[in-house]
Amino acid sequence: MITLSVNGQPRQLKVPDEMPLLWVLRDELDLKGTKFGCGVAQCGACTVHIDGEPVRACITPVGGIGDGKVVTIEGIAGSRQGRAIQEAWLELDVIQCGYCQAGQIMTATALLTQNPTPDDAAIDVAMEGNLCRCATYKRIRAAIKSASGQPVDDTRNRGTEA
Repeated sequence: MITLSVNGQPRQLKVPDEMPLLWVLRDELDLKGTKFGCGVAQCGACTVHIDGEPVRACITPVGGIGDGKVVTIEGIAGSRQGRAIQEAWLELDVIQCGYCQAGQIMTATALLTQNPTPDDAAIDVAMEGNLCRCATYKRIRAAIKSASGQPVDDTRNRGTEA
């Protein structure tokens, strides 16, 4: 039996220690916001927080989490930074297909928790492991700046962004 803290709630599960956290969240706990992307920690779609640090749930064995506190996209609004990022995402219309956005939001929230006013370079470094097939990178950067209270360049051009 494994006991996890997920979004502030203790959860007891009868799963193998080596089961990836992603499948525990999606299949055992019915938390579908964390997405399966690549399965090898390269795309960032499965990003969650363990003790405030962004980790790839697709390669994180549930048995190795121990007393760590897991936060998913379903619980990220519990932090000031998480709420601010989600509000900025909606305000700036960041989402296109939406598939990668949970992972993007999780990584962006961790960034703002560690660096409340990141510049473009810091944002780019923090977000580089999160891929977006719709290429909304300029809007993602703008949303992070907005959530941090910094001025935002006009992102209303909805064309393809590189």
